[in-house]
Amino acid sequence: DLDGTLIKSTIGVKKGPKASPLDWAWWRDSIPKKLKEVLDAGYAVVIISNQGIRSAQLDSWKKKIALIANALPDVPFHLFAATAKDGHRKPMPGMWREVEDIFGKEGVQIDKEASFYVGDAAGRPGDFAATDRKFALNVGIKFYTPEEYFLNLPSASYELQGFHVSSLKPSVHPPLSAADIASSSKRELVLFVGLPCLGKSTFYRKHFAPAGYVRVNQDTLGSRPKCIKAAEEALSQGKSCVIADAEVLPRSGEEDKDTRKVGILLSHSTISSNTEPGAFSSRALRSLRGITIYIAHTFTTSRLPSPSASALPETPCVLALTVSSRQKRDFVPYMAFTGFSQNYEEPKIDEGFASIQHVPWVFEGTEEEEKRWSMWLQIDGK
Repeated sequence: DLDGTLIKSTIGVKKGPKASPLDWAWWRDSIPKKLKEVLDAGYAVVIISNQGIRSAQLDSWKKKIALIANALPDVPFHLFAATAKDGHRKPMPGMWREVEDIFGKEGVQIDKEASFYVGDAAGRPGDFAATDRKFALNVGIKFYTPEEYFLNLPSASYELQGFHVSSLKPSVHPPLSAADIASSSKRELVLFVGLPCLGKSTFYRKHFAPAGYVRVNQDTLGSRPKCIKAAEEALSQGKSCVIADAEVLPRSGEEDKDTRKVGILLSHSTISSNTEPGAFSSRALRSLRGITIYIAHTFTTSRLPSPSASALPETPCVLALTVSSRQKRDFVPYMAFTGFSQNYEEPKIDEGFASIQHVPWVFEGTEEEEKRWSMWLQIDGK
């Protein structure tokens, strides 16, 4: 690490009027000697740092790095800095993969058993975060604090906060059989209910797309009216339909409860037997033209962490972004998860649905994908 490890950190330090962005100082005077020792022992020195630098400050920061390099004439090093909140930001392993790629192109195989990472964000009392320790855990190398490595002090207690997949309890629900999922012989409307990034799209591709179901997705179509129109057209053509990102509306009264009978995404509208195509009214489920409506309720066995007063926790959707290689997706803001949870009411069969199938979330993927999924995955927070 750089700040707070090799050089003194400026976080929380009040700067005087004459302070320069090029000012820096070694964390301890012994740093250059220690780096030369590890270099002579056959190690490569690689600096991996998160930097919240605005573009206007980047040139000055690079000049400061040049000054640090000049102070280490006998220690060549590589430096990687994550300046955005993406898969390269610690504890995400993106910068380590860049290291492996660069060394690999030079014919160098990194010895992970001998490698180690030194950083001050270690989850100790008083530390601002634990991202350095989590980074080392994600990469699979040993970790030391600056005090442990440079000063030979004993290890201090620490706590790793935030979401980790180890907090997910194993599902007690049996897997669904093929007959429970999709039917190619009858027309039906299936509503997917569940948190963002819980695997609803994957569930559709695996089970419903092969059976010919039309997928209606507001993320793709752009608006609720377009989704309503697409669902109506599919059903009127005799096709089955999946509403892939159904919203759960709070049932504050009978009107809300009645509208949810005919579809969550279809919100305040339904296709009734006495309306022309394109016209919608708030009718009961039985008024649909022989179309059976089902709920596929996806869920996990754990609750979302609650936002703290000072900062929101990391975004759980990083799990999906890291594991999935099918498509590139934008990060989903944490408020999308809390907003769902605040408005969520579990579907009930007495609302008029033909059935409610509970779909427990389970991991599916390769060994490498499971390894990534099991990491500390966050781009912000502690």
